[in-house]
Amino acid sequence: MTRLTRWAALAASAMAVLMLAGCGERPQVIEYKQGKYQGKPDEPPYAAAPFNGNKEAWERDIRARTQNQNEYKRIGS
Repeated sequence: MTRLTRWAALAASAMAVLMLAGCGERPQVIEYKQGKYQGKPDEPPYAAAPFNGNKEAWERDIRARTQNQNEYKRIGS
């Protein structure tokens, strides 16, 4: 065997090993517990920085934002 065919055979066998290694994925099954939410706990949208838990201020800002998106109010009709 020449030196080039040895390298080609080695490269082909390495590629075959890598391709077969990709087929070894195990199934990812979550065990569900009846009646329990297992996801990330969500925080209310007003819990973060500008409102710091003030729900009334958040609702007031949402209403103002909605009115600013209203074309009739925005152009003054």
